[in-house]
Amino acid sequence: MPNHAIDHPMDNVIDIFTRKPISELSDNKIIRIAPELDGLEMLYSNAQNPEKLFSVRVLAWGLRTNGEVIGLVPWLDELIACDEINDPLNGQWKGYFDQGVEELFFTAPLHKVVELETAADYYDYHCESEQDVIQEVPDTIGTHAVLSNDGFSSITLKEVISWRLLNNGSIEAMIADEEKLVSTPVLPGDDCLYAADKNKDFHYFFQHHIANKLKSNDPEALAAISLLKDG
Repeated sequence: MPNHAIDHPMDNVIDIFTRKPISELSDNKIIRIAPELDGLEMLYSNAQNPEKLFSVRVLAWGLRTNGEVIGLVPWLDELIACDEINDPLNGQWKGYFDQGVEELFFTAPLHKVVELETAADYYDYHCESEQDVIQEVPDTIGTHAVLSNDGFSSITLKEVISWRLLNNGSIEAMIADEEKLVSTPVLPGDDCLYAADKNKDFHYFFQHHIANKLKSNDPEALAAISLLKDG
């Protein structure tokens, strides 16, 4: 199996923004992604309900420069590795879960590792810019971006159409600009798409079931939004 790890002679160089060694950032850079198509989930707990487990669907699997493969989920306002959501207020990762066989596991499935490593070897990109698009994959879990320009007195829900992996390893959620929309359905790569975090009104990502509850004026969902407003 090919080894994508690289050597770093300057482990003592620190990035001024993240305060992490440059070598660590390079190792963690995502170089290839593969959508999760079989409904595998991430399990997590939170401080308010330490005895309960919650689940969200894994969006995709990412291959890092060091050869590690990790699950990726939209979490708060970014796409993040499942095992890095450790926040006492917002959840702690407990593992991956396959509902079909009711199996709990802690590393990426072998078939996804093979898929990613094979694809990374096959596609040899020569990029001129850190912002060059390496991949664009569709959102398969119904992610919505939450926009608000009045402190959550009102909100707009925008369906995330796709996710773009850039040459610098960052992954952008792509939403549609209705003023530039020419035809439907809107597909990955459409000219009307732009990165959600480029919109000054963008705040969070919501799972599809929460977004649907908000669209139907569900009282509990509306109460949760009111807490954001108060905050």
